[in-house]
Amino acid sequence: MSAATAPKALFIDVEVDDQVARDAELARRLTEVCPVDIFAAADDGTLKIVDENLDECVLCYLCVEAAPEGTVRVIKLYE
Repeated sequence: MSAATAPKALFIDVEVDDQVARDAELARRLTEVCPVDIFAAADDGTLKIVDENLDECVLCYLCVEAAPEGTVRVIKLYE
């Protein structure tokens, strides 16, 4: 397998409740606070997660703080 086709190792995952993802104002807020552009606005104004940027997460938790409690979760995939 070449480096171009090898899967990236991800250390975190991000989950966002559907209610938050559909809220254009919260989607805008999440895209603004993330320093590594994990979040982006879809054409319809909803939130999308930019999978290729997940490995850039610095665990700042600004996204968790910007959304209603329990609606955005940063999940460590390692111990």
